[in-house]
Amino acid sequence: MFKVELGGGAELRPLEPWRAGEFLAHIDRARASVDPWIPWASRSTDRESARATLQKYADLQARGEGRILGIWLDRVLVGGVMTFGYDPASGVCEVGCWLEPSGSGRGLITKAAGLLIEWLIRERDVYRIEWHCRPDNVASSNVARRLGMKHEATLRANFVWKGARHDTEIWAVLAPEWPGLED
Repeated sequence: MFKVELGGGAELRPLEPWRAGEFLAHIDRARASVDPWIPWASRSTDRESARATLQKYADLQARGEGRILGIWLDRVLVGGVMTFGYDPASGVCEVGCWLEPSGSGRGLITKAAGLLIEWLIRERDVYRIEWHCRPDNVASSNVARRLGMKHEATLRANFVWKGARHDTEIWAVLAPEWPGLED
């Protein structure tokens, strides 16, 4: 089984459709803190819709266009990272994350996202990795900073959540800027 130790009793591993029940229980715990930032959080409200969310990522992975990985802390799913929108022709994709409050303050997202970015650059030959977040999601933009990403733009009023329009910051890192590639 694939898993990567993140330290402190945490591990990163695939989040697959057969884990829909566990995923739903996690999203129910995380919904208040995740829903404003992650569009699928408000759509994953029962076992069937949770499975559909995970199946979407399984389908992306099967096509080589994305993947979703969960973060377990002491055997409890507390968050994860994902990549999507991979375009092999341009070598560009987006990376995102989410975390329930019980996993906060441990550096889990920074570690997991860093591992995912490293894999994308080394194994998938991705040249540009983007990170999108709302300006009021300070925790997310702080992760982008810790990952060495640069703020490149703010798209005005392009993200709709509960009928209101919000701006989106675009952060990015290029493969040549990623530390340790000379190894």
